[in-house]
Order: sequence, then C-alpha cells, then structure tokens
Amino acid sequence: MQKLQFKQQIHASAHKVYETMLGLKEASTYQGWTSVFNPTSTFEGNWEKGSKIYFVGVDENGKRGGMVSEIREHLPAEFVSIRHYGFIDGDKEVTSGEMVEKWAGGHENYSFHETDGITTVTVDIDVIDEYLDYFNNHYPRALAKLKEIIE
Repeated sequence: MQKLQFKQQIHASAHKVYETMLGLKEASTYQGWTSVFNPTSTFEGNWEKGSKIYFVGVDENGKRGGMVSEIREHLPAEFVSIRHYGFIDGDKEVTSGEMVEKWAGGHENYSFHETDGITTVTVDIDVIDEYLDYFNNHYPRALAKLKEIIE
C-alpha cells in the first residue's frame, strides 16, 4: 500500500468542517461530498472510537458494496482515524480472503487544523496500487465538494 495525502482549506471553523464532513448533524452533508466517489455513498453506524462503521453505496447494477471499518481514534474537530478491515458484498460482510488481505490494516485519517477562521482538512489514506489513480483523481474533487457545501 502507498500513503496518499490530500488537503483542502475551508473558510469555516474546525468544528463546522468536522461536523459537516462526518455528517454528524445530517448524514446528507457526508453524502454530499462523498457522492464524488459514488452517488449513493453513505455510512451506517457511528463515529465513536471503537465503533464498527460501514461505508456503503450501490453499484450500477443495484448491488450494495463498500468497506467494513472501525473508528480507531476520534478527537472531535481535531482527528479521526478509520481502519478498513473488510468489505461489503451485497448483504455479506467479508473480513478474510485475498481481496481483504490487500487492504488489511489500511487507514484513512482526517485531521482538522484551524488558523484565523480557516480550517485545513488533511486526509491521509493508505491505497493499494490499483486504486492510486482513482483516489488521486477523486479525493481532490471530493474535498472541493466539501468546501462548496460548507462555504
């Protein structure tokens, strides 16, 4: 896996960026920026440390898919760490096998740093080689969409 990093400056408080990014008040704000990855993207579960959370959507054939993850750390408006350890295949949770082993232990971390009313949100993500182009293309667009939603 390779580590990628993406940053976006947003004219808003760290708390507002954090709350909007995670969809804490309304899931629709999370769905808004993650729609860049999949128009039906959402999450199931909660963002509390130690919680299991699903990041899911429906593919072009109507099949449900996504990631099985755990919230490893959650410091409100500062840092959120997500560990991906499986995937969703329809109604099944798959946590072992060749596909899972490729992503095993991969993290996606969100950091929020506010200075003078401008928050820099930083995303650090572990990505397998076959998805490097996808994330390099989509993550900057997703963070630009987050900025648009907030500002």
